[in-house]
Amino acid sequence: MSGALSVAMSGVRRIAVLGAESSGKSTLCEALARRYDTLWVPEYLREFVDTHGRVPFETDQFAIARTQRAREDAAAARANRWLFCDTTPLMTALYSRVYWGRVDAQLALLAGTHDYALTLVTAPDTPWIADGLMRESEEVRARVYAMVVQELDERGIPFVLLQGDLPQRVRQVERALNVIAAAL
Repeated sequence: MSGALSVAMSGVRRIAVLGAESSGKSTLCEALARRYDTLWVPEYLREFVDTHGRVPFETDQFAIARTQRAREDAAAARANRWLFCDTTPLMTALYSRVYWGRVDAQLALLAGTHDYALTLVTAPDTPWIADGLMRESEEVRARVYAMVVQELDERGIPFVLLQGDLPQRVRQVERALNVIAAAL
């Protein structure tokens, strides 16, 4: 189901939380879900790596993104007003460009359906923490962050840049959601 159709049916607004590795996306999504008494969709890639004991191959990328989106769809049916999505197919496509220099056509098509009520980008201003197979380096984090901002700018997707510690980020999101809620 497309994001626009699911909003019309459920009244739930999906919030995309994008950013590079070790920039606080999961921590933020969990805090926001508690704050708004709703659900969040964890990053499927983490589960994939834990389950398979390896990083994905290029041929895994589309299935990872498709699973991420399917989990959003399932959670949207149960969420309360907002659904916080820890990453989106757009991030999977960006990482495909980082590691393989290209994006599979199916993945590019799925990533092109970035239809969220709000897009948040977590700045890489938190300490970088190694996390086994999931995180490469602070240098990769900085490069991916720049790619995220550039991609959103090129696509004309407005976003809110979140900076600071968790309480500061939550307040920034609260302000952004208040603007959306006032427009509804």
